[in-house]
Amino acid sequence: MAFEYAGDGALDYFPCRYGKSKLLFRGPCRSLTGDYVAALGGTETYGKFVTNPWPTLLEERLGLPVVNFGYMNAGADVFVNEPQIVEASRAARLNVVQLMGAQNMSNRFYAVHPRRNDRFLRASSLMRSIFRGVDFTEFNFTRHMLTALKTREPDKFEALIDELRIAWGLRMRALLDCIEGHKVLLWLGEYRPRGHQDPLGAEPLLVTAAMVDELRPFADEVVRVEPSIMARSAGTSGMHFAAMEEPAAQMLPGPMVHSEIAEALAPVVRRLL
Repeated sequence: MAFEYAGDGALDYFPCRYGKSKLLFRGPCRSLTGDYVAALGGTETYGKFVTNPWPTLLEERLGLPVVNFGYMNAGADVFVNEPQIVEASRAARLNVVQLMGAQNMSNRFYAVHPRRNDRFLRASSLMRSIFRGVDFTEFNFTRHMLTALKTREPDKFEALIDELRIAWGLRMRALLDCIEGHKVLLWLGEYRPRGHQDPLGAEPLLVTAAMVDELRPFADEVVRVEPSIMARSAGTSGMHFAAMEEPAAQMLPGPMVHSEIAEALAPVVRRLL
């Protein structure tokens, strides 16, 4: 069988909160006193379906606590708008910030849920004026909406993508401005199985090399991780999920990808500590 079944198939992520934050992060809860590295990011940092996500593996290599502030389906909005997490990142000796996709952010065209950033809330009047005739009430998630708009209105779609890319750059700058001390940007390349074709492009969605280059002056390092063919071909080997979750697990990085991320980050982080 392609998945490892433990009990009902699901891992215990020991969800926890830090301070007054309403966000549930992957636990067990860690102390925010003393020396530690903070890992900020989305689902890939959280480590859905993986026993030891890259923050845990990086901690093993460093011999220094790495606090996992990965949040499911997060865009930059989650962290920019969360004072507790910004405060925790300032107290860290170093912050690793995953470059998340540009689709899960509020912008001039549409609004997303302030915590569940993949949830589409509403289209703006600008969006409705450009995409006339589209019933936006049929969409609950940003990816579904963007995929549908690209198919139905390809000529108008580029204006929306331009807006998302501009918003991403501004939001990432705002996030990096909030974080003091050393900052390493994690740029994780396409990790999904070879041959997988997403109509919106590769991960992180809509983020280009030029966009990343504009952020380089605001971080100490950018670590680019291109998962190996072997890691991408491993499928769900070593992942833990219930049978109904297999399609979702197939689209997320497995243990080998997480290991490659930690291996790439370790010497850079060690040098900056």
